[in-house]
Amino acid sequence: MRHCGHSGGGGAGPGRAAGGVAGRFGEPSGSAVPEDASATPSAVESMGAAPKATPSASASPSAAKRSPKPKRTTATAPRTVPKPPTEKQVPPDPPKPPASDCKPSYKGDQASRAQAKAALTEAAGRTYWPTSAPDIRIPVSLIKATAWQESGWQSNIVACDKGIGLMQVMPETASWMNQRFGQSYDVWDYRDNAYLGGTFLAWLTKYIGDMYFDADYRLDADLCTAELDSCLLNAVIAAYNYGHGAVAPEGKPLNIPNASYVRNVRALMTECVCLGF
Repeated sequence: MRHCGHSGGGGAGPGRAAGGVAGRFGEPSGSAVPEDASATPSAVESMGAAPKATPSASASPSAAKRSPKPKRTTATAPRTVPKPPTEKQVPPDPPKPPASDCKPSYKGDQASRAQAKAALTEAAGRTYWPTSAPDIRIPVSLIKATAWQESGWQSNIVACDKGIGLMQVMPETASWMNQRFGQSYDVWDYRDNAYLGGTFLAWLTKYIGDMYFDADYRLDADLCTAELDSCLLNAVIAAYNYGHGAVAPEGKPLNIPNASYVRNVRALMTECVCLGF
């Protein structure tokens, strides 16, 4: 992704995310989640933490009166006119593509495939928005496929556009995410790199899901039609590479400007050799 680095078409590509296994993003306890779609949500304190237990109906009389938000069982086309974005703190613009003759460099030791797999699997297993959107899940096949598309699972690669590590995280994007969520993840650590990549995928899921899909955050491939702009999964993949502004322009229809990238990642989600590691 250009936000996280210059993607290598299924091969090398630089990028990493910040923070250690102990560091986690999440939403602050006791913070009110705004009902108004134009309101700015509270910053996140421990992304990745398990959602807080909700009281049972027997423990809380009011709990019995609250019915869970109904799940959609069919695909829903994106809004032609999107809602205003709920997130006002947005990532920096992606960098310009580097010169075509530029070659990536390497820094430090490379994580083994087993280490990369463990980091990516843990990043996919997190509950990223435990308060306002606990149903957001990043499929493990998506994060593995994205990392393969971006870097070929090379944790120590640095792209010409400065993207770093497994998930090709741009330093500016890593700094923004750390500031946005009050963390200090190290973009050079392969585990933190995976967490930052997962964090950005989750942020895009909420940002685009709120605007175009009425907070339906499902990233299921079977919700997609032949039209690339038909589902949230394709939009999140596109935005990881091209930036949220190009894919989800305020007041305009959803846009997929990088069809080949989206198709590559979608294919890797089911066919990548990395899924067998």
